[in-house]
Amino acid sequence: MKIRKHKEGIETEEATKNAFVMPFISTVLGYDVFNPAEVIPEFTADVGTKRGEKIDYAIVHNGQVQVLVEAKKINDPLRIEHASQLFRYFAVTNARIAVLTNGQVYEFYTDLDAPNRMDAKPFLVLDFADIDDTLLPELAKLTKESFDLDSVISAAGELKYIGQLKRILAAQFKEPEDEWVKFLTSRVYEGAITQRVRDQFGPLVAKAARQFLNEQVNDRLKNALGGPDSYVSVSSGSVVQPEQQEPAQVVGAGPAEEAERVVTTEEELEGYRIVRAIVCAEVPAARIAARDTQTYFGVLLDDNNRKPIARLWFNRSKKYLGVFDENKVETRLPITTVEDIYQHADHLRNTVARYLTTARPQAAAAEPVPPAQAAGAW
Repeated sequence: MKIRKHKEGIETEEATKNAFVMPFISTVLGYDVFNPAEVIPEFTADVGTKRGEKIDYAIVHNGQVQVLVEAKKINDPLRIEHASQLFRYFAVTNARIAVLTNGQVYEFYTDLDAPNRMDAKPFLVLDFADIDDTLLPELAKLTKESFDLDSVISAAGELKYIGQLKRILAAQFKEPEDEWVKFLTSRVYEGAITQRVRDQFGPLVAKAARQFLNEQVNDRLKNALGGPDSYVSVSSGSVVQPEQQEPAQVVGAGPAEEAERVVTTEEELEGYRIVRAIVCAEVPAARIAARDTQTYFGVLLDDNNRKPIARLWFNRSKKYLGVFDENKVETRLPITTVEDIYQHADHLRNTVARYLTTARPQAAAAEPVPPAQAAGAW
């Protein structure tokens, strides 16, 4: 991932904007950062006695400023104190969305609590170090091609509280507080909950939480990468599948032995997540499936072999991205890093768009399909 690879070498706010924020606006949201009709850098709007203050970026859609972006240096934690200019500008522009970011974490704000006044808490928090896939469809609504402000605002209230609840739950699962330990202990222990009992159950609650999360992750990986008959190797962390799309032929090896030769790497999973993020503006992320084989990692629409989106040829010294034309003929494109997949985002989106078009009735198929912008991790 580009952020993980380069963030330690970024030492200034300006470098953060150039390395991470501008590519986010361009690659993920789909706006031309060099076109002032779409993105205005150093946007100025005089606020009361404040003159000449600038906001880092104003994103324009249909001739109106719709999104304000304030950037801070990467590795600096985001605090509401960093958003003072966003608060002031929010009240004097048409923007309904404000974004505070350090290049890795993006906090999205609106005015749910009071009209034309930016909320103190974000309704959506996107962290590229730990992407929540459920947020990608909402992010897609802010892209140039799929901009739908009304839908974003209507969903913001629910997103705001669900996001906060999930973060609280994550914190409790990681390091449970006394009240959380007491609450869960009272459901399984019938005696008085003394301090000694709390001390005893604290590690048990933490251990149970970790095991529960591991089981949930295991189930999701099995469903995404191989179905209910696959399993996760505890020693390697890889997903092993008993049946593969196109297993390599191994002389003298049976099906079980062939399956054991398949090792899904973290790099392949990262490539899969990138492809899914790119095309999720075209289809829901749940429709993007993955199948690993001994020779390549396949990405499919609707888990259908006849609808290949991409193949990741990473099990070799030279990496290749396999893409498909209208006749489903594969072309292998050399790439240096996993992030290079983003250079072929249009091709991947067009591939999915073709499958969607052919699946519609003839009358609907005649309608042009607009290219959608990436709405996920980059």
